[in-house]
Formats: sequence, C-alpha cells, structure tokens
Amino acid sequence: MNQTLIEHVKLAINPKFQDWVLFQNGSYIVFNNTDKIEDIRKEAIKIMAEYGPVNIGSTAGDFGVITLKKAQGWSISGHYYGMYTYVHPSEINTLALNESQIGLFGRSKRDLDGQNPVIIYISRKDIDVKLIAGFVGLKTIKLPFVFGSNNLNPRLI
Repeated sequence: MNQTLIEHVKLAINPKFQDWVLFQNGSYIVFNNTDKIEDIRKEAIKIMAEYGPVNIGSTAGDFGVITLKKAQGWSISGHYYGMYTYVHPSEINTLALNESQIGLFGRSKRDLDGQNPVIIYISRKDIDVKLIAGFVGLKTIKLPFVFGSNNLNPRLI
C-alpha cells in the first residue's frame, strides 16, 4: 500500500513543488522553500504534531475537498498552508459519496497522522553529493533524488 500511496500522492502534487513529506496515513506537507530548513524531517514532524490533530470547533476542524485530475481520489486541505491528506475512492465505503463524507474521512486520517506522525517518504528536489563530486574534482553536484525514511533508518532509493 505504501508504494501505491506514494505514487498517488506524487500525481496529486503539482510537479513544480518537489520538496514534500508523506506520513503513514496519507497526510503530506508540501514545502515551498527548503533552503532555510535545516532538517526537513524534523520540521515536517513538528508541523504535523502541531497542525495535524483535529480540534472540533476550531480552525483545525476546517477542511476543503480537491478532486484530483491526475490521480484517482481527493486531496483534503486543512488549516495549515501546504498540508493535505490523500483519500483514495476505495477507502470510502459508501455508494453515495459527497464532499462532506470525503472531507471528514480525510480529516480523520490527518488527525491520526497528527497524533502519531510517522514519515514514510520524503521527496527532495536535489542533494549535495560530495563523494561523487570528489571523483570529478568538483565540490558538490546537485542531483535529483528521492529519500525514503522510516524515521529510524533513512536511505536513498
């Protein structure tokens, strides 16, 4: 499921935004400018822990439903800019879908990620690869890459 979730979220995000973090229940945070962020993983967990949990009657309970064009399903926006939750049609067990049901379900998934933020995927637009660069006499080379993480054992994919 994680690989399928990752592929759906990749399609859901505008390709001009390449820096984003995906959590285990489908919530994701898109970052505009990671140049000023020292540790994107820590920053994403901090944001999710603060803005992910749902507090009914506050702005944390607000949501918007975005029907996706390139992926099946919906992205549910919340009260934090750049934070969304992906909902696939197979997750909703009802014949008469409406935006309220979809949004409430997505909001509940975001609440789960907010209560226990576990990152399953990190996408970054570039990385400084000093080892490879050393072989060609350069200080750094910028390469597109994808970073996967289970929060304990980061690895390049």
